[in-house]
Amino acid sequence: MIDVGAKASAVCPTVEVSIAQGVNLEDVLTLGDQREFQIIRSENADGELMLSIRRIEYSRAWARVAQLAAEDVTISGTVSSVNRGGGLVTVEGLRAFLPGSHISVRREQQEDLVGMELPLKLIQVDPAEKKLVVSHRLAAAASRMTSLETGSVVTGSVRSVKPYGAFVDIGGVSGLLHISQISHDHVKDIEAVLSPGMEVKAYVMNQDKDKGRISLSTKVLEAEPGDMMTDAAAVFAGADAAAAAYHARVEEERAAASSVANDIVSSLDIASLDDLGLGVDLDGAAPTGATEPAAAAATE
Repeated sequence: MIDVGAKASAVCPTVEVSIAQGVNLEDVLTLGDQREFQIIRSENADGELMLSIRRIEYSRAWARVAQLAAEDVTISGTVSSVNRGGGLVTVEGLRAFLPGSHISVRREQQEDLVGMELPLKLIQVDPAEKKLVVSHRLAAAASRMTSLETGSVVTGSVRSVKPYGAFVDIGGVSGLLHISQISHDHVKDIEAVLSPGMEVKAYVMNQDKDKGRISLSTKVLEAEPGDMMTDAAAVFAGADAAAAAYHARVEEERAAASSVANDIVSSLDIASLDDLGLGVDLDGAAPTGATEPAAAAATE
């Protein structure tokens, strides 16, 4: 019973005390507490209002998950049940659907998830339709991406082959091996080199963690141009050594370019600038050989 300053006390049913299910009334409310309530029914014949805390928490929870989805953050949720289609997860007090295709464990292990807290990504938030859909697979993939480094060699399996390249699954993260990065030789038919399910080793060229994109290369792992076309297994076997050699070559080229740039700068001494008529008087006079603008105008 709630004193709202009216002639009759208002009532807050036990089911309206909290957004959480199965809570004890005494664990949420204590005599003398002052709380915010929402009126969910006008006065009855006895003059009693019906109030709710759950409705307030419900609205705020939807606002929170909408903000979390906009920020694309990883959240936590507790699995309450699992079936063939997926599972139900409690997120911010709301019930969310976790599709079976977005559970990052094998089907025979999914029942063991009940009661566990999982990292999740929000993939659909629709308060109007009361639809809240989450993904454990995307959260796991985002976590794995943080351990991937540009310049590292990774192992994965070819998930699909397209006309422009192959998508490689790297522990739940999808990377693109573009057709131009498969081999130094021109690749006419990707499926003649790579096929779905094939295990490959690839070099991480770059990655965009915000968009979840990874660009891969097997071309830089070739000892000789065209090795991917003739003996891909040998390329994968020597991947780590080839990557180290590639790094060393890139560093040598960078050092050589830096040395050339320094030589050019050092050769451009003040005497050379004077010979070109571009010397500058330190007192602020015009460059040697230059004609004063005013004098030139008078001559004209």
